[in-house]
Amino acid sequence: MITRQRLAAGVCALLAALTTGIAFPAGAVADETAEQVAPKVELVLDVSGSMRARDIDGGSRMAAAKQAFNEVLDATPEEVQLGIRTLGANYRGNDRKTGCKDTAQLYPVGTLDRTEAKTAVATLAPTGWTPIGPALLKAADDLNGGEGTRRIVLISDGEDTCQPLDPCEVAREISSKGIGLTIDTLGLVPDAKTRDQLSCIADATGGTYTSVQHKEELADRVGQLVDRAADPVVTPVAVEGAAECAKAPTLKSGLYTDREEFAQHRWYRVNVEPGQELRTSVSVAADREVNPDYGVLLRAVTVHGREIVRGEAAGNGRTDVISTGLRYPKAESDDENAAAEVVCLQVSNAFSAGAGVKTTPGLPLELTVDVVDGPDQAGDVASFGLGRGWWLLGALVLTGFLAGVLWGWISRWRVAVWRTN
Repeated sequence: MITRQRLAAGVCALLAALTTGIAFPAGAVADETAEQVAPKVELVLDVSGSMRARDIDGGSRMAAAKQAFNEVLDATPEEVQLGIRTLGANYRGNDRKTGCKDTAQLYPVGTLDRTEAKTAVATLAPTGWTPIGPALLKAADDLNGGEGTRRIVLISDGEDTCQPLDPCEVAREISSKGIGLTIDTLGLVPDAKTRDQLSCIADATGGTYTSVQHKEELADRVGQLVDRAADPVVTPVAVEGAAECAKAPTLKSGLYTDREEFAQHRWYRVNVEPGQELRTSVSVAADREVNPDYGVLLRAVTVHGREIVRGEAAGNGRTDVISTGLRYPKAESDDENAAAEVVCLQVSNAFSAGAGVKTTPGLPLELTVDVVDGPDQAGDVASFGLGRGWWLLGALVLTGFLAGVLWGWISRWRVAVWRTN
C-alpha cells in the first residue's frame, strides 16, 4: 500500500512537470528584445449638451470626464503617444448638417506634454450635437500610418445624433481595413439604447464596453485601457484570401486578419519544407447579430485537392467567437534538394445573418500560421511521445519504487522491534 502511494506521488510530480513543459515550450517564446513601435492612443470625448447633466457623484458628467482625463494624463506611460479628440464641442446651433461635422482634434497624437494637454481639457464646456460616427472616422485617420498598437477610447453619454451614418457600421468599416485598430467604449448613462450602440462599436473592432456611473470608475477604466496599449502585442497583418487555392496569397509564420462573408470559403497557401510542421489556427467573430447554431472549418489540402487534415468547431449562440486549428508534420526526405510542399488552407464558416442584418463587410477572421521544425518521430515513438521527458519519467518511477521498498522495510523492522519488546 505504501509503495503504491509513493509511486502515485512520483507520477503526479511527473505529470506536473510535463504539463509545465507543454504549456511553456521553449520554441514558442517570443523574442522580447525586438524593438517595439510606440503605441498610439486617442481619447475621444463627447462634449455634447447632455454632458451638463449632474448625475455622477453629485457633479456633472463633464466634470467627471475632466477629472478622469487629468488623472489619466498624469499616469500615461512615457512610451505611449496620446492624443485627444472631441465631438460636439464647438457648434451651439440647431443646424443638423453643421452639428454633425463638429469634431476636432484637441491635442495631436504624439509625445505627451501633460501641462499642455490638461490646459486644453480645462477649456471644454458641454455644447452641441453627438456625431460619434464622424468622430470615429477622423480618429482613425489621426492614428493611421505606421505599425504598433492603435487604440481609440470613446467616452459618451448618449446615442449618435447624426444618423444615417451608423457608428456601428463605421466601426465595422474601420475594422475591415485591417489596420489593427481597437475601439473601446465607455458609457456614462445606464441607458439600453446607448449601451447597445456603444457595445456594437466595441465588438466590431475587438474592443470592450464599460458602463460607468462614478468618477473613480471612469478614471480607473480609462487608465487601464491606456496602459493596455503599452503592452507588447503582435499586430495582425491584413491579407485577402482568394476564392481558390491557385490564386491564394502565400503566407509565412505570423498573425493575419481578413474578412469572410457569410458561408464563404477563403483560401491561403503555406510552403512547408520536409522535416517541418505546420501549426495553424483560425478564429471567426460574429460582430453582428447571427442565427444560433454555426460553425467554422479549417482544412489543409494538397494543390490537387486531397485533404490532409482538418479542424472544425461548432457553436450554438453562447459565444461571439469560434476557433479551431490543425497540425501537419511534413516527413523528412532523403533528397537534400527536395522541394517544399505547398499546403492549401481553406477557411469556411456556417454563420447566417439575423433578419435585417447587413452581410457586408464580412465577419472578422484571424489566422495564425506557425511553421516550425518537426518533432523527432523516431524519438517520439521510442519514448511514447514524451521526448526528453522519458528520462525524467524513468528516474521518478525508480525513485518512487526504491522509496516505497525502503519505507516498507523500515516499517516491518519497527513492527518486529515492537513485538520483541
